[in-house]
Amino acid sequence: MRRAGILLLAAVPVVVAAAVYATGPDRSGSPEGKHATASREAAGRAGSARDQDAEVIADAPPGLAAPAKKELAQQIVASAENSTLDWRTAYGYIEDIGDGQGYTAGIIGFCTGTHDLLTLVERYTGAHPDNGLATYLPALRKVDGSHSHEGLGPGFIAAWKAEAKLPAFRKAQDEERDRVYFDPAVRRAKLDGLGTLGQFIYYDAMVYHGPGAGPDSFNGLRERALKEADTPAEGGSEKNYLDIFLDVRRRAMRAKRPGVDTSRVDTAQRRFLYDGNLDLDTPLEWRVYKEPYRIP
Repeated sequence: MRRAGILLLAAVPVVVAAAVYATGPDRSGSPEGKHATASREAAGRAGSARDQDAEVIADAPPGLAAPAKKELAQQIVASAENSTLDWRTAYGYIEDIGDGQGYTAGIIGFCTGTHDLLTLVERYTGAHPDNGLATYLPALRKVDGSHSHEGLGPGFIAAWKAEAKLPAFRKAQDEERDRVYFDPAVRRAKLDGLGTLGQFIYYDAMVYHGPGAGPDSFNGLRERALKEADTPAEGGSEKNYLDIFLDVRRRAMRAKRPGVDTSRVDTAQRRFLYDGNLDLDTPLEWRVYKEPYRIP
C-alpha cells in the first residue's frame, strides 16, 4: 500500500467493552456503581449507533460489494498499482519503488514499512506455520515503520514470489485486502450515502493513503472534505462532495511527494465522476500514468 504512515486502526468499541467488564457489579450509592452505570450507558449508546449503522448497511444496495463491481474495482486499482488490468498476476509482485515505504508487494501494494505486510505475514504464519516467509518475521518487525531492507533482501524477494504461487497465500492476500481496505471503505461510503463510484473512490484512497487516523490517512482526508461539503447522508450533493474529496486527496498526494503523478485521481476517478457515472457502469475508459485502459 503506497501511503504515508503506519496503520492506526481505531479500537473504541474494545475500550468501551473493557470499561464495562472492569467495573464489576453495580453497588447502589458507591462510586464504583456510578461508574459501572455510566459505562453501561456509554456502551448502550455505542451499541445503538452500531445497530443503526448495521441497518443502513443492510438497506443499502450491494454497490461495490457486488461480485462484478468488486472485480471491476480490483482492475482499476491494479491499473494504478501494477499497470495492468489482470490484478491476479500481482500476487508475486515485489519491489522497492523508492517511496520510502520499503518493499511494496502483492495485489494491494502491502509495504514492509507500513505494518500491513507484517500483519499479513503474521496472520498467514498463524494458519501456515511452515511457510517460506515465516523466517523473515523478526526482520519484518525490525524494519516496520521504516524504508530499511535489513534482514530481507534477495532472499525475502525470492520467498515472497515462491509463496505467491500457493493458493493459500493468495487467499491470505485476498482476505487481508478485504479486511483492512475493501470492506471498511465500502462500509464507510455506504454510511456516507455514497453510491458505487463513491465507494470505489474511498477504497482507492484507503489503499493509497492507509486507513489510519493521521492527517494524511483516509480518515484524515475524509475529515478535511467534511469541512468543505456535506455527504449525501447529510443532505449534500454526491457529485459535489466527491469532487471536493478528490481535491483534498490530490493536494495530500502532492504535499507528501511533490511532482507525484496524480492521474489515478485526475484522469480516472475524476473522469468517471464528471461523466456522471456514479454507478461505475461499463464501458469504462481512463488513463493512468498516460497509459490508456478500457473495460467494455
